[in-house]
Amino acid sequence: MDVRHPIHPDHAMVLSSEELCAHFKIEKVFVPGKISLTYSHVDRIIVGGICPLGEALSFDEELAKKVGTGFLLERREIGLINLGGPGRIEAAGETFVLEKQQAVYLGAGTRDVRFSSESMGDPAAFYLACTPAHCSYPNRKILKEEAVTESLGDPSQCNCRTIYKYFHPDVLPTCQLSLGLTRVASGSNWNTMPTHTHDRRMEVYCYIEMDEDAVVFHLMGEPTETRHIVMRNGQAVISPSWSIHSGVGTKPYAFIWAMAGENQVFSDMDFVDMRDLR
Repeated sequence: MDVRHPIHPDHAMVLSSEELCAHFKIEKVFVPGKISLTYSHVDRIIVGGICPLGEALSFDEELAKKVGTGFLLERREIGLINLGGPGRIEAAGETFVLEKQQAVYLGAGTRDVRFSSESMGDPAAFYLACTPAHCSYPNRKILKEEAVTESLGDPSQCNCRTIYKYFHPDVLPTCQLSLGLTRVASGSNWNTMPTHTHDRRMEVYCYIEMDEDAVVFHLMGEPTETRHIVMRNGQAVISPSWSIHSGVGTKPYAFIWAMAGENQVFSDMDFVDMRDLR
């Protein structure tokens, strides 16, 4: 498990592109046949990918040691969304079969979690976000149709997009985890512009559904000291609470967003006046 430490915004101002990537960018979320995880000390979120092939994959004792508990979810909750072929998640005696863009929530205290693919020719790809939890809520599967859906943007601003809020208080209870999918509409390029910060939550974006030759210029930093990180398909980026998080793509794209922090109020944002951006 890769570990990332938080940095002060003044430090981010003086970093090179390579150094920004080292602190904030996750180069490869999905590794075939493996569980690949990144631990951020910003709100102690864990994000990553699980790509089971021939053998089922599971959270082992070594992973539990990384968080100082008997098993990973002893004091944590986790959200998973399948971005690949049909897959299976076994948890505490329950079995969840997930098609593409279906999700599962596992509450604190859930043991014996295993992941497998239904077909080696079309393996599952589970994206996960895992956060500390103060109590346990029931395990549950979430269909895309159950997500709170919202369309935002204006064609004249090239920012039309649809947001699917899977892990949202109107769908199911969680301790602090929020998670969903945003798909930028055909003909639009921008996500989250006009932009914002939310000082009470951090966020992670995982960019998906991108052609091999496509990139997204992900904007970060304080509004008056913006920087960019070039993102490609299957890469993620950590956004501290002090940073904007926006992007513009050269081709169609989508992304999974996950948030952790003080609240789960999606609209709790500190909007940035476009005239203040530098």
